[in-house]
Amino acid sequence: MCICKLFYKMLLKNLKMLSFCEKIRKNACRLIIILYLCSANTKYEIKMSNLIKPEGYKALLDMRQTEMGIKMIKEFFQQNLSTELRLCRVTAPLFVLKGLGINDDLNGVERPVTFPIKDLGEAQAEVVHSLAKWKRLTLAEYEIEPAYGVYTDMNAIRADEELDNLHSLYVDQWDWEAVITKEDRTIAFLENIVRRIYGAILRTEFLACEHYPQLKPFLPKEIHFIHAQDLLDMYPDLSPKEREDAICKKYGAVFVEGIGGKLSDGKKHDGRAPDYDDWSTVAENGKMGLNGDILIWYPVLGRSFELSSMGIRVDEDTIVSQCKASHCEGRLTLPYHQMIQNKELPYTIGGGIGQSRLCMLLLNKAHVGEVQASIWPQKMIDECEKHNIHLL
Repeated sequence: MCICKLFYKMLLKNLKMLSFCEKIRKNACRLIIILYLCSANTKYEIKMSNLIKPEGYKALLDMRQTEMGIKMIKEFFQQNLSTELRLCRVTAPLFVLKGLGINDDLNGVERPVTFPIKDLGEAQAEVVHSLAKWKRLTLAEYEIEPAYGVYTDMNAIRADEELDNLHSLYVDQWDWEAVITKEDRTIAFLENIVRRIYGAILRTEFLACEHYPQLKPFLPKEIHFIHAQDLLDMYPDLSPKEREDAICKKYGAVFVEGIGGKLSDGKKHDGRAPDYDDWSTVAENGKMGLNGDILIWYPVLGRSFELSSMGIRVDEDTIVSQCKASHCEGRLTLPYHQMIQNKELPYTIGGGIGQSRLCMLLLNKAHVGEVQASIWPQKMIDECEKHNIHLL
């Protein structure tokens, strides 16, 4: 047995007898975890090919400036977002009860982090993936009128995430949702909301560059709109990710519409769960889908960068058709899904905007770990250090 494993077992056995101060006890707990993961039989590996290491990279802000910049960006942007879309801030849960259909499963395959609750007879709770469904319930409970909505700080743990420059186990985003009318369920309405959100991003970029002159603005003044099918027609020989890179490099900022449904090649541009975004309604432009992603061309990494996923939500008809198309008919009996089918919830539009991603983008960082504290494989930490990428 290796020395790491022996030391791990010894610490585990004697931790309760340690008479250290609380801070040292916490550090001992962390050491136990680290030693265990470093044991001879560890199975934790990272695909380092996913890590982009920009040549000659050097952060433009030191760690203190970075922390101040994070605070400034978050405070300024959320105020702009709430003003622009008439949103009031609400308090949101970190976890919800399993089996109610409230938690989101994103692409339909991600596993939520679960735990039993002693005082509820060991009922299982799930850490949220996002709050798309919960927000719609909240709008109904608060009796929010059309053209108004809510936003919240959403924090989540996504255990199945493949870690790289943009993806972390820890997710923090502004989740927002607004009430709309049946007549608002159009692509024109969606694009208007996208332009207003992008305007808030531009104003935040201006503030960051004014505060830190070493930062230079790079976002275009306008965002370009394109449907996923048109993108496929433009670049038929490229993968979805390569198509995003190509169109973003051309226009700088792009909103790709119609994500979740199958395209002419029989494949989806990207996955979407069938029970929140409407990706199947044929819009007034004759194209399918009332949702999409805001993508930015990010010079620091030389790739496209998803900043937000959003859309008009399913109605009483599309929740049924999309669940059937995705072979998820069983969900239609869940309380949340029944409320939509019975028209007990308002029509809404909503999405999530990555907080750490926005800070990373506007502070010109090469890795999301430079603007948020999370857990990273030691191999990634070491590789980042070699390239002047200092993870928090």
